[in-house]
Amino acid sequence: MKIAHLILAHSDPHQLGRLIDRLQHEDAYFFIHIDNKTAIDPFAFLSEKHQVYLVKNRVNVQWGAYSMVQATLNGFKEILDSGLKIDYFNLLSGADYPLKSTKEIHTFFARNKEQVFMEYYSVVNEWKEAIPRLTEYHLTHYSFPGKYFVQKWLNRLTPARKMPDNLVAVGRSQWFSIPTEAGRYILDYLKDHPEVEQFFKLTWAPDEILFQTILFNSKWKDKMVNNNLRYIVWTKGKASPETLTEQSESELFATEALFARKFDRLKHPEIMDALDRKDRV
Repeated sequence: MKIAHLILAHSDPHQLGRLIDRLQHEDAYFFIHIDNKTAIDPFAFLSEKHQVYLVKNRVNVQWGAYSMVQATLNGFKEILDSGLKIDYFNLLSGADYPLKSTKEIHTFFARNKEQVFMEYYSVVNEWKEAIPRLTEYHLTHYSFPGKYFVQKWLNRLTPARKMPDNLVAVGRSQWFSIPTEAGRYILDYLKDHPEVEQFFKLTWAPDEILFQTILFNSKWKDKMVNNNLRYIVWTKGKASPETLTEQSESELFATEALFARKFDRLKHPEIMDALDRKDRV
C-alpha cells in the first residue's frame, strides 16, 4: 500500500523532519508544500530524506482563503505527475504526528482500499454555523484596498448565493485520507467546472467544504466514511485546535485515530517522545 503524505507546512523545519522520520516506510512518499511566504532554504535538507519531494508550485497561503485549497490541489497534481504508483493521498499539516506505527498505518489502508476517510456533515442540517460561508460573499481570497467595505455592500445589496452545479454542501475538518483516484476525480471535476472553483474562491474557509462536497456529489459518495482518522481537541469559541501536551497521553494512547494534531516540539516535546516510545514497544 503506497501512501503519499501531502504535508502543508510553514514553520519549524525540524519538527517537520521529525514527522517525516516517524512516517518513514518503504511504501511512504512525502510531498511537502511550504507556504510561499516562508523562506525555502531552511527546509531544503528535507529533500535529502528518503522519498521526500518539495512541492515546486508553492502558494502564498492565507488563513480562511482559497489558497489553502490551491496548495492542496498543487500537491495532488505533483503527486500524480511524479509517475509514482500511489494508492492513497494522506493530507497532513506540519504540526501533526502519527499515533500508530507505520506498519499499522499501511496495514489499515491496505485493509480499507478505496474508502474515503474525511469528516462530512450536512451544512444545512448538521453544521448550520457554516451556512453563511456559502450564502454570503467573502473576499478573503483577494487583496485590494477596501475589500471588506466592498464585501459588506455586496452582501447587503445582492441575493444570497446558491451552490453551483446543484451541489449539496457537506464538510468539516480539512484533513483527510483519500484514494488516489478520488484525488484525480477532484482535479478533473474542478477543471470541468470552473464555476465551482470561482464560487469557492468567494467562500470562507473553503478547504473545509470543497473536497467533501465534490466527492459527496459523485460516485465516491458510497465510499465515504465519516471519520478523518484524526484526534483533534477543539475548545468552543477558539479558531484553532488545542496544542496537545503530556496531559493528553492517556487519550492519545487509547484512541483508534491514526494521527493527531496539533503538536509543538519546542514547548511540549514530552508527548511526542512518549508516542515515539510507544511505537518502539
